[in-house]
Amino acid sequence: MLEIEQFQRNTRQRQVILEELQKLRSHPTAAELYEITRRRLPKISLGTIYRNLDLLVRAGVIQKLEISATEARFDGDSDRHCHVRCVRCGRVDDAHEVSVDQVEQRFKSVRGYKILGHRLELFGLCSECRGEKTPSAENVDAKAKAARGEKPEGRRLGSVAHTAVRSRRC
Repeated sequence: MLEIEQFQRNTRQRQVILEELQKLRSHPTAAELYEITRRRLPKISLGTIYRNLDLLVRAGVIQKLEISATEARFDGDSDRHCHVRCVRCGRVDDAHEVSVDQVEQRFKSVRGYKILGHRLELFGLCSECRGEKTPSAENVDAKAKAARGEKPEGRRLGSVAHTAVRSRRC
C-alpha cells in the first residue's frame, strides 16, 4: 500500500480509507466507500470520508472522477489512465488501452495553448447492459448474496454497485 508521507499526520482513518479504495476496481462514490470503510471503522462519519478523499485527491494519491452528470467517483489507481462509463447503469471501468500521453502529445500545442492535462470520457453500454453477461465468480457470488439480502464482501464492489445503480436508474 502507498504510504502517505506528504501529510503532516497520517491518521488510521485516512490509511483505512486509502486501503479500502485501493482494493476496489469499481470506482466507488464517497457514499459507497463509506459503507465499505464502516466494516473496519464502524464509528467513521461520511464527512470524514469526504474530507480524507479531498485531501488524498489534492495530494495526488488518488483520482477524483467527475464524469458528466454523475456523482463523483474515486479511483485508488493514481497512474494516468482513462475511464469508460456505461450510459445505462453508470458502471465505470478503467480504459488502459487509451494512451493519455499520446493524446496529450498529439495536441501539445493547440491554437497556442500549453496543454496541462485533459479529460477524455469514453462512454457506451457495458456487456451486462447489452445482455452479454460474462460474470466473474466474484460477481456471481456478490449477486447471490445480494439476492439473499446479505451484505457483499468489500473486495470488488463493481457488480454490486452496478446492480444497485441499475435498479435506481433503469
